[in-house]
Amino acid sequence: MTEGMPQGFDMNALMQQAQAMQAQMQQAQAELAITSVSGTAGGGLVTVTMTGAGEVTAVEIKPEAVDPEDTESLGDLVVAALRDANNQATALAQQKLGPMAGGMGLGL
Repeated sequence: MTEGMPQGFDMNALMQQAQAMQAQMQQAQAELAITSVSGTAGGGLVTVTMTGAGEVTAVEIKPEAVDPEDTESLGDLVVAALRDANNQATALAQQKLGPMAGGMGLGL
């Protein structure tokens, strides 16, 4: 028996659990990469779509959101829609990875 290890400690079982957890994490990350979430602002004037992994895939701006005299407001709407989409992606990541990342200090 290895010194310092509790009696009945099974290192092989621990390694198998770690490998299974790693496989689950990789599966969840792959799912996040292909899952889309959307965020909106201005009552749907601006919509941002991104993957659950945070990659922006589309920005939709309705014509009524565009005022050449007020581009600052349009920029604010885009930022707000990005923030909303990012919040959706973060929530999805917490849902998929949270149980696995809970004891790993990943901050999810």
